[in-house]
Amino acid sequence: MTRDELILNNLGLVGSCATRFVGKGVEYDDLYSAGCVGLIKAADGFDEDLGFAFSTYAVPSILGEIRRIFRDGGAVKISRTLKEKARVLTAIKEKYEKENGYEPTVSILSEKMGISIEETAQLLCISQPVISLTADNEGEEKQIDVPCEDEYSPIDDRIAVHQLLNSLPDRDRRLIELRFFDELTQSKTADILGISQVQVSRREKSILSAMRKKLTG
Repeated sequence: MTRDELILNNLGLVGSCATRFVGKGVEYDDLYSAGCVGLIKAADGFDEDLGFAFSTYAVPSILGEIRRIFRDGGAVKISRTLKEKARVLTAIKEKYEKENGYEPTVSILSEKMGISIEETAQLLCISQPVISLTADNEGEEKQIDVPCEDEYSPIDDRIAVHQLLNSLPDRDRRLIELRFFDELTQSKTADILGISQVQVSRREKSILSAMRKKLTG
């Protein structure tokens, strides 16, 4: 998958992350814009040879940029110039789609606008409504709602942890689930997995170290 595709195909992930911060003092549009910056940074730094899904790599980057707004005490400001460029880009995109019967790629839009692919992606993020993670692709209309947990849920670290768990080998994922979700002792976990307690201890430390490194970048 190309960089352009990674960005465009994961805008819904940005929406999911941004929605969970709604009601905490920052406008949704600012949250979404910050998340898009994180998505672009993730696309730039992603290495599929590491063995992780892109979403696993992207979520910490997206959340990091969103949280930066709160740390810095201000929102992401979108200048009038950028908003105007985004409107122009949208018009070009709609015209191209009408004339050709399909949506243009980021590269095509970049060429027509005479700007870089990165700037084009940023403009698309500004003009793009949030994409539903539950939208019906066969329907004529796209939903723009993103399901989210109640406001008392721990803020989105669980998204990243969930993604990381899903990327683990079955045996490692089972070990973590037994230890930290089922809250079993290392001895009981060892009995279930058919290995020694020492092996559980060593493997647990190795898994957690790798997960922590991915979460913190």
